[in-house]
Amino acid sequence: MKKGMDYIGVVERVDFPNKGYVRVLPESEENAADAEIRVTVKGVLEGQKIKFRTTKLHMSNKKAEGCLVEILTPAPQEIKAPCALSGSCGGCAYQSLPYEAQLALKEEQIHRLMDAVITEPYEFMPVRRSPQPMYYRNKMEFSFGNEYKDGPLALGLHKKGSFYDILTTDDCQIVHGDYNLILREVLALAKETGLAHFHKITHKGYFRHLVIRRATKTGEILVNLVTSSDTETYIAGADGASHAEIESGSMKQFDEGIFFRKLCERLLALPLEGTLTGILHSRNNSPADVVASEQTTVLYGKDYFYEELLGLRFRITPFSFFQTNSLGAEVLYGTAREFIGAVDGKLVFDLYSGTGTIAQLVASVARKVIGVEIVEEAVEAAKENAAENGLSNCEFIAGDVLKMLDTIEERPDMIILDPPRDGIHPKALDRIISYGVEHLVYISCKPTSLQRDLVILQEKGYHVVKVCPVDEFPMTAHVETVCLLSKLHEAKHHVNVTLGMDELDVTSVESKATYEEIKEYVLEKHGLRVTNLYIAQVKRKCGIIERENYNKSKSEVAKQTQCPEDKEMAIRDALEYFGMV
Repeated sequence: MKKGMDYIGVVERVDFPNKGYVRVLPESEENAADAEIRVTVKGVLEGQKIKFRTTKLHMSNKKAEGCLVEILTPAPQEIKAPCALSGSCGGCAYQSLPYEAQLALKEEQIHRLMDAVITEPYEFMPVRRSPQPMYYRNKMEFSFGNEYKDGPLALGLHKKGSFYDILTTDDCQIVHGDYNLILREVLALAKETGLAHFHKITHKGYFRHLVIRRATKTGEILVNLVTSSDTETYIAGADGASHAEIESGSMKQFDEGIFFRKLCERLLALPLEGTLTGILHSRNNSPADVVASEQTTVLYGKDYFYEELLGLRFRITPFSFFQTNSLGAEVLYGTAREFIGAVDGKLVFDLYSGTGTIAQLVASVARKVIGVEIVEEAVEAAKENAAENGLSNCEFIAGDVLKMLDTIEERPDMIILDPPRDGIHPKALDRIISYGVEHLVYISCKPTSLQRDLVILQEKGYHVVKVCPVDEFPMTAHVETVCLLSKLHEAKHHVNVTLGMDELDVTSVESKATYEEIKEYVLEKHGLRVTNLYIAQVKRKCGIIERENYNKSKSEVAKQTQCPEDKEMAIRDALEYFGMV
């Protein structure tokens, strides 16, 4: 196998986040060794026959990475995607799969991730579906740009695999139709000005982003146009000024006031199903390609809207975090509340609390809830939301979780964690663990971050009781995961006993090889990858005593993947090699 060459292969498995493992189909007997190389390719589906191009080679480990060139044969379960841009837009990776197949894939991916790090029995619950698989998003951030270099002005989402190219997504299938009407009107008005979009390299241009938020329950809509201050860079070509006009200076000077009045008039005239409650303009001159605001001006209405979840009402501001799938959020937070259980008379910490959604859902049954969130705007919204819902036992603090925990004198009885995608900072996690609460509920929007944090939590004495995936993001590769952890306590009473050396030898086998050493041996000798769970299962079969789970699920048998026969034989071989059996 050579770098930069095209090969044919079949996708045998897809891991989160949409990373496919491809078995190479050698073109001749001379290339038969290529079939032994494990190639990873993103953006594929299990069962597809594909052409890919190698981008990285790790021949010592018989691994390679590649990029998708062409899908030669679709997967057996594939259907025609409802969106015309599904092949080129980077938004929806699973739109060509029936929704039931998407759910099964995500459940399998999360189960595999959890089994890789959880060594004791736990309950893995079936994935919970979104009530509305299509047209579900309550927020979209669209970017201005070109579909190709020096092309006409576009407004929409990034082309798959491209940092620069933008596709005009005016018929998106995961948002309400109101979004598409607003996007088309804003794009048409922007083209009429002749002004250029903000270029990522030159940092010149006017139009940057269009942010639309629409509440599913109330139908209220907030529109925010984000621009720079550069009103002098024009587009040369059919959609803007000519070169001659630009060079001669004969272009009519752009007037923001007139432009914003037109924007409001034309948006208010649209036949929307929802209610336009606010039109905003945010100024952002930062070179970073992110939606941000140096100054936000209300052009029409107000700078917030309301959404409802599980009987509570939430005020949402332009930049505050709120779950992007309102109906799915009810399933997610309902699952979290189920895991939290009885909190009567207890003090609960809600860390990374956002606009205080989960905190307020718990506050009705807890003695008190303290939420900590780094985004000040979200904290102010949380306070207003609590007042709106008549909750007086909620306290919200603005600041970094690690720093703010040192300022809180009270000690929690329970902690809820809902961190951003990257998970919890190691120092913050250590501080959280130091409270020693009986139960933790971890809500994760990126299961690989949860997987990493679970390793530390288990090392520090927490046991995973149960895990449940929740599909907040249908048609995409993303998924939420809710996890309940319980503290394993050391015995409070001690009895001195005397053990003979022969008795010590029975259990000392556990110290002869670590799980990592066993994994390395099995991979090197047998070419198989095994998880901690599989090793623990085989050790128990061999009579090697593992720590018993004192917090078993109420289910008689926790749902677990059992070690395949070939991997069991390989693990037994490793145990014999290390003298453990």
